[in-house]
Amino acid sequence: MRSRWRVPDDILKRKGKTVPQIVVLPHHALCPDGAVIEAPKGQSICDALLANDIDIEHACEKSCACTTCHVIVREGSASLNEAGETEEDLLDKAWGLEADSRLSCQAIVDEADLVVEIPRYTINHASENH
Repeated sequence: MRSRWRVPDDILKRKGKTVPQIVVLPHHALCPDGAVIEAPKGQSICDALLANDIDIEHACEKSCACTTCHVIVREGSASLNEAGETEEDLLDKAWGLEADSRLSCQAIVDEADLVVEIPRYTINHASENH
């Protein structure tokens, strides 16, 4: 399901930026109002979310062994590092898989701004937050 949340015009028109931004679309539990966060080049999307108090699940402690940190990169996916074979294999098991799905622990921010959606559900039978 696509969100109707719009990226603010001032973000789209930003010039002379130094640190990429991630627009996080609203998520019913983790980020109800959506957010715009800064993410230094070289940081994973997962680490950027966690550093900004968006508590995305990461059951395997960011070791690319589960799918709980699955995100959909709505804009800017071409700027990310390529997904490795292990990540692609795991994504096949993710809930709500889409063409621009990534494991946020493996997707490394480059210079472009991103728009990211956190799927409503994860496949985590041992979630501590439920």
